[in-house]
Amino acid sequence: MSFQIEITSFQDYLDTVRNELPIGKRIYFRGQKRLVSEGFELKPSIGRYETLKSRSLFEREQKEKEVLEVFSNHLMTYVNHLPRNDWESLAIAQHHGLPTRFMDWTTNPLVALYFSARETAFDEKNNAQNSAVYVLISTPRRYTEISAKTDSEIIPVGDTQTALASPETGYVSDGSLNDFGSSVNKFDEVYESVMDRLEKTPFKEEPTQEVDTSLKSPFSISENIIYDPPHVSPRIRAQDGVLMACWQPMDALEEKDYIEIIVRHEAHDDIRKRLDQYGLFDKQLFPDLDGIAKWLKYRAFEIDGKL
Repeated sequence: MSFQIEITSFQDYLDTVRNELPIGKRIYFRGQKRLVSEGFELKPSIGRYETLKSRSLFEREQKEKEVLEVFSNHLMTYVNHLPRNDWESLAIAQHHGLPTRFMDWTTNPLVALYFSARETAFDEKNNAQNSAVYVLISTPRRYTEISAKTDSEIIPVGDTQTALASPETGYVSDGSLNDFGSSVNKFDEVYESVMDRLEKTPFKEEPTQEVDTSLKSPFSISENIIYDPPHVSPRIRAQDGVLMACWQPMDALEEKDYIEIIVRHEAHDDIRKRLDQYGLFDKQLFPDLDGIAKWLKYRAFEIDGKL
């Protein structure tokens, strides 16, 4: 069973984040209105389709690629800048609701709390249900760290003194020591030889190389990867969103990978009010007409509050 914490108020949550979570590492949060124990496992949206489970790995990946290709063919009509690779294309697809192998996380604990408590779930008997914020404690590598390309590098040709330095010690011969010979004549021979070599050695530009070629596509990874998507939408920026690319999208995260913070349903209403007061609510997290409408719905009809 994963490590579990239960909170009963907004302040409880703040104290938990401040005092109970790991220090000195980048932490990712995910808010869900339904618990893992209720069957809503931590897996990407494409992993929730039962029809895909009967297919082979190759067949599932082919289906993903075919769907992304069709989606990408329609992008030109709707975006100003075409994505540079499958990572960006899939991020846009995820943002617009297409099932993908990406799973949404955030670096902001209050954003996760919002998604956990904004809407209270009810069971078949109309009983209010607890929600949860999940904290990732495993350490997936980040795309930006391992896909960085080495810069084209000009290998400089050193000056005469540098060229005559001992490769073992870096000590520069002055012609009187025994680095290149004990006589001045010997030194002259070495000098002429080195100068001749330098004149025939052109500047060399090393080709750019990728550190990890498996990251050319999210379909070729062999581990979960954290991907910071480009800000294709104001929502991603407002929500401090990151994506986890899951290399086995049909499988849920293991319990050892996360902490579960259970948010008691009795605290949901106060949490919603507090988040609205702190400016982390509908219109801020969804900076578009949908967010404004959702915020007005909350203020006018759900709490009969001041507009």
